[in-house]
Amino acid sequence: MGRVGVDLYPHQVGVPLEAVTSFGKYLGGSPTNVAVAAARHGRRTAVITRTGADPFGRFIHQALAGFGVDDRYVTEVADLPTPVTFCEIFPPDDFPLYFYRQPKAPDLEIFAEDLDLEAIKAADVFWVTGTGLCEEPSRSATMAALEARRGHGTTVLDLDYRPMFWSSPEVAGSQLRAALAMVDVAVGNREECEVAIGETEPGRAAQALLDAGIDLAVVKQGPDGVLGARAGESVVVPAVSVEVVNGLGAGDAFGGALCHGLLAGWEVERMLRFANVAGAVVAGRLACADAMPTTAELDAVLEGVR
Repeated sequence: MGRVGVDLYPHQVGVPLEAVTSFGKYLGGSPTNVAVAAARHGRRTAVITRTGADPFGRFIHQALAGFGVDDRYVTEVADLPTPVTFCEIFPPDDFPLYFYRQPKAPDLEIFAEDLDLEAIKAADVFWVTGTGLCEEPSRSATMAALEARRGHGTTVLDLDYRPMFWSSPEVAGSQLRAALAMVDVAVGNREECEVAIGETEPGRAAQALLDAGIDLAVVKQGPDGVLGARAGESVVVPAVSVEVVNGLGAGDAFGGALCHGLLAGWEVERMLRFANVAGAVVAGRLACADAMPTTAELDAVLEGVR
């Protein structure tokens, strides 16, 4: 549930946006990409979001259908344009993003009263992001969905802190902490953990997330790998080396692979190794949604790593 849009990625790598002459058009939006990534692993997925009533909105429906993601919960907002996101690509670690979500993104116009709460309850895994909490009515809708999820399946909060969507880190932190009390799994990097629970050191951040009431904390550490922690269990999985082309879709590939592991009932270490490889594979490709790997691709890479 959450953000959707169209990503326009330059065909010219290492070139500033003002000098770029051509772009590729792709499905985008973090939770939407996670749904695509999970579908690549054979999972039945759907996304709750909204688009504009425009050609880009129609493209999103077509793309979702092509990826096997159920679009029945994707509705139109008549007077708002579908968001477009541009990026610059300066490998290995500089990928500036330019969000065009004015005057307001349709995916922030999700209303609690329009949610299919029975469908939300029925999902084995339900994934939401911090961005969905940044404005009303999406904030109340997200919290209503989390409330409906109590006692149903596994609920994941991707902290997904994007400073440009919030008035301040303090406001973001207060909303994220309210949501943490209602989910089973939290995923974030060091900066996102600092905003949410005031800790950047991975071990302390994981413990603070567990203390907030979640069952599994996943703290991304960049080149230092990823930490996963449950009560009485902590494991660090090393990063996977890759020649980075575009790092923007790696976290979403990680998320879809994590959902697959949660549904499969894997142990934490196996889940994180699988998800880490998924992120690395996509970091080595230009696109996000279009680049999501299959289970067979990841198994082959894991075999090579071993």
